[in-house]
Amino acid sequence: MSVTDRLRLPTDVPTLPPEGRRAAVSVIFGPEDELLFIHRAERVGDLWSGHMAFPGGREDPDDPSLLHTALRETHEELGLDLSGATLVGALSPLSSPRGVQKVMQVVPWVFRLPVWPALRPNEEVAGVSRLAFGRFLAREARGTFEYDWQGTTWTLPCVRLDGTLLWGMTLRMVDELIEHAERA
Repeated sequence: MSVTDRLRLPTDVPTLPPEGRRAAVSVIFGPEDELLFIHRAERVGDLWSGHMAFPGGREDPDDPSLLHTALRETHEELGLDLSGATLVGALSPLSSPRGVQKVMQVVPWVFRLPVWPALRPNEEVAGVSRLAFGRFLAREARGTFEYDWQGTTWTLPCVRLDGTLLWGMTLRMVDELIEHAERA
């Protein structure tokens, strides 16, 4: 049985505070319970430049919902149409780190694809990785790393798998998935 068959996530729109910017990402499971991550391209002024992440981005004024934002951004970044995917539900909204100029609220939407289609990453994506969710459940490659931000060195939790470094908001999303999977 697939992990997504066991997950019980809400499918309604999470409530977000009215202030700040809003964004949505797509947490995509493949047919063998692997998760799809993007390696964000290096871009000046991008707080998440060069990081491993889930595909997604900021809400446009024309987006009818944050679910639509996740679908649109995933298509723009990867050429991936999720209309044939199963919507599993939403994870808890997350806030960008304190100290950034404008706080961003991010809603992660979880999907399952029956097969992996060909991907066509755009200029925002430097690479794509698929990592087995079972490795996260086994707490494989957990550790910490030092990150310098705004003049302070922070020791932060991370996961290092197959040359990737997952941390921050992306790791918090994965950790919530783990919690849901272990309760199911």
